[in-house]
Amino acid sequence: MSTLPMLAHLVTPGSKVKLSDYDTRANAGLDKDQGEALLAPLARQIDDLQELLYAADMHSLLVILQGMDTSGKDGTVRAVFRDVSPLGSHVTAFKVPNEEELAHDFLWRVHRAAPRRGQIAIFNRSHYEDVLVVRVHSLVSESIWRQRYQQINDFERLLAENKTIILKFFLHISKEEQEERLIAREQDVTKAWKLAVGDWKERERWDEYMHAYEDVLKRCSSEHAPWHIVPADRKWYRNIAVAQAIINELKPYKEQWLAKLVSVGAEAKAELAAYRAEQA
Repeated sequence: MSTLPMLAHLVTPGSKVKLSDYDTRANAGLDKDQGEALLAPLARQIDDLQELLYAADMHSLLVILQGMDTSGKDGTVRAVFRDVSPLGSHVTAFKVPNEEELAHDFLWRVHRAAPRRGQIAIFNRSHYEDVLVVRVHSLVSESIWRQRYQQINDFERLLAENKTIILKFFLHISKEEQEERLIAREQDVTKAWKLAVGDWKERERWDEYMHAYEDVLKRCSSEHAPWHIVPADRKWYRNIAVAQAIINELKPYKEQWLAKLVSVGAEAKAELAAYRAEQA
């Protein structure tokens, strides 16, 4: 894996993004079998890092997954975090806000789901819906959704300054691939529960969504909360790209976490030795 380039495209803060410049069918010179074989060791590495994250209790990790319908948010969670203990992670799927949520600011329900120290939180959709769906469907005025970019940046900075590591992934699927997946759902009885007329209606606004995503990627990628564009037409590529980026981000913390565990272990051993001495 070390010989592979980074498969997800990091969005430089403030840079202009044109999604049509990114190949949704990228393969990094790999075939499906090779790609799928790479995932298992990556998933194990994430499990090892999560265990250190949990034990050291110094940081938390927030992973945000955004993308059009069928881009693979659910599949990414299952594949990338398949070895991670459920005791140290949780997934929040943000739906249409309910009455109570609408009675608060748009970040209220999101902040409540942010991870505590030692935990991984995965957002399947997120606060970005409030500058995507809300914008495309004109649910609030432009003056309101435009100010939300800075509010989101301030919110994510608050999390980062309180030791939350933030990674954001836009799962970049083509309109053609989405159509194939929507049709496949109709033909697979085990996927029929996912069928929704709304998915087809949203396709009619595809270009509007792409423009909205381009603005999000430009305005809300930062050093402390970077966006990554992940080619998502090939599911295996999508999975290893996300896994690789997570490992790349967490590895620099490993020495800190190990040092903390050595210190905690030494204190525990000293306490145990003192107890035994008292009992002697």
